[in-house]
Amino acid sequence: MSICLETDRRHVLKSGLAAAALAAPMVNFGRYKVFAASERTYSAKTIELMNRSLVIDMLSVLADIGTLLSAGPAEDGLVVSDAQLAKLRASGVNVFHPAIGLGGKESALSFVGRLNAYAAERPDDLRRITTIADMEKAKAEDKIGFIVGIQNAQHFDKPDDVNLFYNLGQRVSQLTYNSMTRIGSGSTDRADGGVSDFGAAIIARMNEVGMAVDVSHCGDRTTLDAFELSTAPVLITHSNVRALAGGHPRCKSDEAIKKMAQSGGVMGITGVRNFVRHKEPTTIEHLLDHYEYVRKLVGVEHLGIGSDTDAEGYDDIPEPAYTALKEGYKDSYKFRGKIDTDGYDHPQKTFDLTEGLIRRGYSDADIELVLGGNFKRVLGEIWKS
Repeated sequence: MSICLETDRRHVLKSGLAAAALAAPMVNFGRYKVFAASERTYSAKTIELMNRSLVIDMLSVLADIGTLLSAGPAEDGLVVSDAQLAKLRASGVNVFHPAIGLGGKESALSFVGRLNAYAAERPDDLRRITTIADMEKAKAEDKIGFIVGIQNAQHFDKPDDVNLFYNLGQRVSQLTYNSMTRIGSGSTDRADGGVSDFGAAIIARMNEVGMAVDVSHCGDRTTLDAFELSTAPVLITHSNVRALAGGHPRCKSDEAIKKMAQSGGVMGITGVRNFVRHKEPTTIEHLLDHYEYVRKLVGVEHLGIGSDTDAEGYDDIPEPAYTALKEGYKDSYKFRGKIDTDGYDHPQKTFDLTEGLIRRGYSDADIELVLGGNFKRVLGEIWKS
């Protein structure tokens, strides 16, 4: 009985989002440049799919990571320069979730204020997203949308703080980053006691106001507890399949992926090399293996993009910031050589992902779901407006 119910639910999710795509078959002929400054070319089918889809990357900063990591105390590391804006436009992504890991309330208030300022600084180019209608308007107006989020919940000193940050525009929050907090445990903690009573109260308030719960960096027990406690779908905005990455603790177990799907959630796949494969080579084909694994395990309607990088990737970060970044994590992360996945390390990487999904035999309708339809659907269920 449960299998039949799950199958029926999956059919409804897919058919509701993909109906429009089925009426528009495409012909694949020739290859074309989509960005004048790049020599990369893509098939007509890839370009048409990208153009007509609402493309969402559920973890990708708008700023240049190298600038962010190298900025001094008096410098704005989150600035979006003209050159960076051109890369964002070349990406084909319509909506970004530029969350980062932070400490307490003061730093979170500063970060949220800085993100909100983007729309005021570049009103013709950037639009803050707080509703699904905002996503649609951003695409229609040829603007880049951004969702305010934070990669932990340490800024919630009490449940009422969830309301405060929601009113400031925050729509997504991870429960923990890699380490233990009052809420629960992170993916690299020695032990994981799960979600605390305080954490349960935070989840309940997030459900109440309509803020999405994200467990991308949470430890295993904390991840599973979140699925049990939340009355709304729970997201894994940017993580990969543990079984394909040598057991990496930042990736998710099959059990967690199944629980995510049962909650109605969506999982964004990241291009961070260590999370894609534990040995060389590590290419976009191995990244596509993660999409295929999740599709077979729980269905394509639970798949999305969470690149976990900026437009260019990590490997062009200047020294000494590049080495400092790699050394800032526990040994269990096992950074080796490069950080980016080969073939998924440039502004137009989502076009390459789309071509890969075409090679793997995904239908046009399913590709549209992966590119953004699934995250649009689930955020529409979670957000209250």
